[in-house]
Amino acid sequence: MGSFYMDCKMKILISIMLLWFASSALAINTKTLAFREAYSKLFGHHNIHRSANDHHVRLLLDRSSGSGFISSDMYQYGLFSASIKLPSDYTAGVVVAFYTSNGDVFEKTHDELDFEFLGNIKGKEWRVQTNIYGNGSTSRGREERYFMPFDPTKEFHRYSILWTNETIIFYIDQTPIREVRRTEAMGGDYPSKPMSLYATIWDASNWATSGGKYKVNYKYGPFTSEFRDLSLVGCRVDPIQMLPTSSNNCTAANSDLMATGLSVMTQKKRKAMQTFRENFMSYSACYDTLRYPEKLPECEIVEAEKRLFKENGHLKFRRHRRQRSSRARIRTAVDRSLGQQWVM
Repeated sequence: MGSFYMDCKMKILISIMLLWFASSALAINTKTLAFREAYSKLFGHHNIHRSANDHHVRLLLDRSSGSGFISSDMYQYGLFSASIKLPSDYTAGVVVAFYTSNGDVFEKTHDELDFEFLGNIKGKEWRVQTNIYGNGSTSRGREERYFMPFDPTKEFHRYSILWTNETIIFYIDQTPIREVRRTEAMGGDYPSKPMSLYATIWDASNWATSGGKYKVNYKYGPFTSEFRDLSLVGCRVDPIQMLPTSSNNCTAANSDLMATGLSVMTQKKRKAMQTFRENFMSYSACYDTLRYPEKLPECEIVEAEKRLFKENGHLKFRRHRRQRSSRARIRTAVDRSLGQQWVM
């Protein structure tokens, strides 16, 4: 019976990896930009290191400072994408963030879309968190957290935020992991003002790992996050006048955005997203009825997901962690099936 149970678990995970491969096989159809073409240093200048060809950036966190960069322009909707590799070893308290925000312009009514990568103690996996703020609704953050289906410190993976006037989709590689569709009930909570793109690494010892129980240990530093294949597709906008900075009235930018195909949620992509969420999501504000007794207006309750979570929005069972012991066998099976090298 034990052997049969393990074989079933392996088949399930192999199916997940096959879906992941199928949905991420196509490259994102956008032009990558050199750092000097679209970005500028934000803070920790001495801890920002650019490659000779200016297409690869390393951000460091050490005892003196974290570091970060920002897009040179603000965008009204767009696709924001980068291939990222995270620090390895002991990374408790370390946060790497890839996000859009307009908090420096609209201080009390800011919008924000986040990928936040949360470090951990040695031997424990990184987790990634997505969040959505609209119109200054920071007290009503809509965060979700996920385990990673691969080791994000071993090789680069692409993380993308698609933001249109109708939908927001977070992608890992080319697998959608979260979709929020604009509804009338959301009102101003749907992000709709021009935003800049940010990439940062910083010390979040007070909350990032087990609620602040584990702090950044700088004997393992400096902590290095790497960014390459930086892409920006969107309409550059004057944040004060809310008008395009070019004369094409955003037509060309919108055409480029639609040409990526990422805003089209096909049946295949939706299946891949649901499989990912059911197997790797560890927290969702949509299922946190203690925090939000009334359903959040953008949430679509999926029964297959809901039954996996407690009333506080956290998983009932940490089944992904129990599966880690058999990942070497799973990797071998996947490699044989796909002819691909998977880093687990």
